[in-house]
Amino acid sequence: MTDAFGAAARRAIQAGFDLIEIHAAHGYLLQEFLSPLSNRRTDAYGGSFENRVRLLTEVVDVVRSEWTGPLFVRISATDWMEGGWSVDDSVELAKVLKAHGVDLIDVSSGGVVPGAKIPAGPGYQTPFAERIRREAGIPTGAVGFIVEPAQADHIIRNGQADLVLLAREMLRDPYWSMHAAARLGKTASWPVQYLRAAPAGSAARTTV
Repeated sequence: MTDAFGAAARRAIQAGFDLIEIHAAHGYLLQEFLSPLSNRRTDAYGGSFENRVRLLTEVVDVVRSEWTGPLFVRISATDWMEGGWSVDDSVELAKVLKAHGVDLIDVSSGGVVPGAKIPAGPGYQTPFAERIRREAGIPTGAVGFIVEPAQADHIIRNGQADLVLLAREMLRDPYWSMHAAARLGKTASWPVQYLRAAPAGSAARTTV
């Protein structure tokens, strides 16, 4: 498995990517090792915290051996279940990952077991990113129902996270960043490919 992640990193280099993120959240394999709710192993990869994080750190090491660019890891900060992975665990994991060369923790939550009671709402995961950033001393990304420009701006300005990562909102509005800049009173430029599409002799439309 670690060899497969290393091969993926080499393909990312060949494809010209600028950033790699390892997905260790939402019930994917690496989170299944992290969470005591899903990891029932009794060997060197199960039981203690150190054992349960072993596969992820091995994956990080093999990817980092191939990749010199920015390396993010997405985690689920909590399982939202008693006896599961906790925010305290996430802080300790972030410290370990920082020592292994990870540049940023992308902080989500949940996904490993059904039936979790998740209080989803605007910015509901941001406090996890803030705590990990503060206590582990590593940059974090905030995600989860962040849809308004002022909301995203507030998160960054108040030091709750270093990045705001958008998914659904960018699907709803591919021009979200341009619209956000306008609403926050900032100047932003359209990509040059868009400007080239303006009719000859006319001024490119820059309003949003």
